[in-house]
Amino acid sequence: MNAPMAIPGHIDPVPVPRPLAARADGRVDLIGLTREELGALLAEHGLDPKQAKLRAKQLWHWIYNRGATEFTAMTDIAKTMHPWLAERFVIARPQVVEAQKSSDGTRKWLLRSDDGHDYEMVFIPDADRGTLCVSSQVGCTLNCSFCHTGTMRLVRNLTAGEIVGQVMLARDGLGEWPSQPEGRMLTNIVMMGMGEPLYNFDNVRDALKLVMDGEGLALSKRRITLSTSGVVPMMERAGEEIGVNLAVSLHAVTKDVRDELVPLNKKYGIEQLLEACAAYPGANNARRITFEYVMLKDKNDSDDDARELVRLLRKYKLPAKVNLIPFNPWPGTPYQCSDAERIRRFSDIVFQAGISAPVRTPRGRDIDAACGQLKTAAEKRSRAERDRDAAEKALAEA
Repeated sequence: MNAPMAIPGHIDPVPVPRPLAARADGRVDLIGLTREELGALLAEHGLDPKQAKLRAKQLWHWIYNRGATEFTAMTDIAKTMHPWLAERFVIARPQVVEAQKSSDGTRKWLLRSDDGHDYEMVFIPDADRGTLCVSSQVGCTLNCSFCHTGTMRLVRNLTAGEIVGQVMLARDGLGEWPSQPEGRMLTNIVMMGMGEPLYNFDNVRDALKLVMDGEGLALSKRRITLSTSGVVPMMERAGEEIGVNLAVSLHAVTKDVRDELVPLNKKYGIEQLLEACAAYPGANNARRITFEYVMLKDKNDSDDDARELVRLLRKYKLPAKVNLIPFNPWPGTPYQCSDAERIRRFSDIVFQAGISAPVRTPRGRDIDAACGQLKTAAEKRSRAERDRDAAEKALAEA
């Protein structure tokens, strides 16, 4: 697996191979594997190629379409084979350390990997849709100055299994197995959780291919959005190999301000970023690129900023939508949210130029689940404190 290691600087980390520790019980987790990988794994453990291919097809269906977590549920696989599978393999989910629900219905989960690292995911329900915000890394290395997640150190990339596992865990909680295209609450996925997805390209691509597979989780690529801070060299490849909607964390329209807010701008500047957006495969008026713009008082919210944003989007003839995001405060931040009238004025200027610029309604603020607030509770409370709370809760329920 590729996982970024800590290197000096915060602008362009280079992923290097770093193997993950094996499970303590020695079994192999099947989540995240394709049909072909399942077949190869079964053959490696002694099944003849023909049987391995058949069993892989059956396992894949039960895992990704039916949501099975136990081999005993797989009725078309002989009962005599269930113990053989259970001895060697496991169908795991991320461990839930803590689950919180906001007053507005937003849900946040603190999850833990097999090797003891914590990360978060968020589900945002609406009247006609439900969006799952998925993490791609444990921590983040980009150090965007307005983002709480950016104050964390980067630990490692999440595997394809850990990424798709977040979707499957949400499906478990919503009771949406077997997988079906109609009538489900989880309708959209945004790769906007912890981490920079394009610094974990292979695992994000492989996970989303499983999510989009019509015989499995079956979520349309038009329902999936990948958000990047502007890793320009990977953007075209993302369009070609993944093909989902693109969102770009823009947040400023001048070099000096974006250098401060999004340090990656020092390597890939605004003009270079917008050129990559103009070349993004599949972008058109029906599939516009979303530009995320956090509203910071007296920093990036002037009328001149709004007019420069319009000029840039027109210059590159971008099929664009601008999401204006009221800043979500966190302890120690030097920034304040723009006032409501200033945000409205900024939005009006962009709208009057013919570019959609809705103001995003903050969700999940009371549980630190809003945009830019994700930072694992592992860094807010000690693990001992959380374990004690969990024990007290279990005792009370008993």
